[in-house]
Amino acid sequence: MIRREGVMIAVRGIAANRLRSALTVLGITIGVAAVIVLVAVGRGSGVDVQNRIGSLGTNVLTVFAGGGFPFGGGEPGGGTSRTGTQSVAVTLTAKDAKALSDKAVAPDVKSVSPIVNAQNVTATYNGATHAVSSTFGSTASVAEARNYTVASGRFFTDDDNKAHERVVVLGQTVVQNLFGSADPLDQTVKLNGVGFRVIGVLESKGSNGFQDEDDVAVVPLTSAQDTIAGGGTYSQLVVQATNSGSITAAESEVTSVLQSTHPGSSSSDYRVLNQASLLQTTNDTNRTFTVLLGAVAAISLLVGGIGVMNIMLVSVTERTREIGIHKAIGAQRSDIVGQFIAEAVLLSMIGGVAGIAAGLLLSRVKIVGVQPVVQPYSVVLAFGVAVAVGLFFGIYPAHRAASLRPIEALRYE
Repeated sequence: MIRREGVMIAVRGIAANRLRSALTVLGITIGVAAVIVLVAVGRGSGVDVQNRIGSLGTNVLTVFAGGGFPFGGGEPGGGTSRTGTQSVAVTLTAKDAKALSDKAVAPDVKSVSPIVNAQNVTATYNGATHAVSSTFGSTASVAEARNYTVASGRFFTDDDNKAHERVVVLGQTVVQNLFGSADPLDQTVKLNGVGFRVIGVLESKGSNGFQDEDDVAVVPLTSAQDTIAGGGTYSQLVVQATNSGSITAAESEVTSVLQSTHPGSSSSDYRVLNQASLLQTTNDTNRTFTVLLGAVAAISLLVGGIGVMNIMLVSVTERTREIGIHKAIGAQRSDIVGQFIAEAVLLSMIGGVAGIAAGLLLSRVKIVGVQPVVQPYSVVLAFGVAVAVGLFFGIYPAHRAASLRPIEALRYE
């Protein structure tokens, strides 16, 4: 049992060896701060990845024909399927988009946005040129599906699409390279020599980890097919589910509809990128990563605990005569044990509080490009483990002190 007198003696013992106590506290401080910061970095990394994936769209399925993906792995516009010895061409067309929009066969599909990619597009304005990373044509529904928000002006409408209007909505990177600080609205930008009137500027979305999402130019689908893209097929279909709970059902409906619109094809002829599945996979991976970081940081807490044990053993040796005097005047074994355990726990608590302060302070700063997100459980856990470590590593020195025989302790020089 730890008595009040034992705590006071422990405080005096810590104060009597300030430098040594400070170095012991530093070990615990580093351990606690490391746990808080590394868990925060792991969580911050997860939030960053979630935001990047979320910027690609909400409740979205992206359909690619022939096994193509936006980040490499084949052309997203075509492919072949073999049934026996017969080769079946696989493409995405207006027929597919219309079938997927039929609520009778795809009730969980909210919208279908065909995408026509234009390759190697150079934008020019008054002598300024910029090679746009992503230029594509689509319908008005792509704005909601892809989470595009207009910062100024407007997004094109279905009426613009029907009228084949040559209008364009630009990302921030394109605007900065072509216009600088000037207002781009109602100005004419040439895309591969074809004039398009700027009707809107998108809000910045940053990078999704693969490309700059602000380096984009979006035009109506019909205008893209008339001028910079051509062809009657689509590069991909962006399918938005009615809600997050129906995305799996929507995926099944998409596969079923595409098999019906392309007789002889199979599900392997299409690649459906499920945003929810991708997000779940990244969450699981990040959770493992965070646990690993926390475990690595916990090692430093263990090292700090060994430091507490070391300093307590030294303290027992130095205060042998003091222990003998306490026993000679009637101190019980439990009193001696409580005194030294109190000292070990106090060192750990001081280190824990300092570590929390350091961890919260460091978490305000970006680390390797990631903004840490402090997890309350990591703060409580780190402090609790620090105190437990102090208690655990303080038990042996305390019992060693209590085991000293008074007569031998008084003779110790």
